[in-house]
Amino acid sequence: MHLKELSIAEFDAFAHTQILSSHYQSSNYALFMTENNYEYDLLGYVDELGVIKAAALILIKKIDFSHKYGYSPKGFLIDYFDYDLLKDFTNAIKEYYQKKLVFIKINPEIAIGEINPYSKITNYNQNITIKDYLKECGYTKLKDNLYFESMFPRFNAILNLHDYSFKNLSKNTKNKIRKAIKKGLIFEKVSKDKMDIFYEFIKHKKNINEYYYKNYYNIYERDASCDLFLVKIDYEKYLINSQDLYNKELENNYNLSNKLINNSNSLNINQKMNSDRTLLSYKNDIEVATHGLKEKKETYIAGAFVIKHNNRVNIIISGYNPKYKKFNANYFLHYNIIEYYKKNYKYLDLNGFTGNLTDKNPYKGLNDFKLGFNPQIYEFIGEYDLIIKERKYNSLIKNGTLAKLFKQK
Repeated sequence: MHLKELSIAEFDAFAHTQILSSHYQSSNYALFMTENNYEYDLLGYVDELGVIKAAALILIKKIDFSHKYGYSPKGFLIDYFDYDLLKDFTNAIKEYYQKKLVFIKINPEIAIGEINPYSKITNYNQNITIKDYLKECGYTKLKDNLYFESMFPRFNAILNLHDYSFKNLSKNTKNKIRKAIKKGLIFEKVSKDKMDIFYEFIKHKKNINEYYYKNYYNIYERDASCDLFLVKIDYEKYLINSQDLYNKELENNYNLSNKLINNSNSLNINQKMNSDRTLLSYKNDIEVATHGLKEKKETYIAGAFVIKHNNRVNIIISGYNPKYKKFNANYFLHYNIIEYYKKNYKYLDLNGFTGNLTDKNPYKGLNDFKLGFNPQIYEFIGEYDLIIKERKYNSLIKNGTLAKLFKQK
């Protein structure tokens, strides 16, 4: 068998049939990354009959003026359990890039275990043996990331849409969604013309400019494999709901006042005080809604960028305006994304999760938010480097060049 360069059609046709198929291993992603200063190769490992047995998108980027590295996002499209195939393919890759690259980085989307968030125990599966195969084939395992230190998260929250049911969401999540609906929120699928609005919600998350996401959208829009969603306030609905809630609470408050006259125990006092605070909150809602309606404001408060690939939907990034935190827009956004896709896709990737399930986790809020939707939490195999020029690789490690390079990712 031998390596050969594949056409876009050849690569995508093969990739589409693979278990490890991912939008990161696609010609679309290759074209998108050319906008981010990468070159790319689409390689296939073919037998004597010309049948493709393995393939890989290899992104190529400069390390310095005279050296480059390769990156195969989400790993090669290969049967990692076929040790002989993996070894032969690896050797062929190393020989192919012997004079071109210092190393090739991979992070295969191979789930080696599932975390039980309640017991905090990880149940590992047979995929963990692939770690040994990779080591024997010459791959160097990089330090496991607990948070988001690597190119991709090592843990992911994935929702099976065929098994999804609103009743299975956590009590807190269901309450947040119901409250958001009462606030008069609207879920919209929008065009790229509103990318600038969306960008305001996510610009603080990564040091990436707005054009990055515009290019991302433009590439995947060509075959209708991306969607952009926004959440906005419907001030008319917000006003109607707030007035209705205020009137109901006003009646409750009146009844509590009468109870307090007859019996001023601590329970009745606390209930009356809570009702007073609720009334004040609803009154404030009415004022905000009235002002928004009067000014004919169009207020967007959350958004998400989504990629669709085969039977899976990936939330690439999402965000909301913290000024409107009490609207629970992020819960409303994710709930509606689930509802939008559940009939036509099997999986929804909620994106990164962290392996730290303690209360000291700085990302505990993010973990808890995603756990509220009752997803499965998977641990993936991690990140590996296939070293081609060992002396140069070690030098780049020693002088901190690689640490600096990948800290920017």
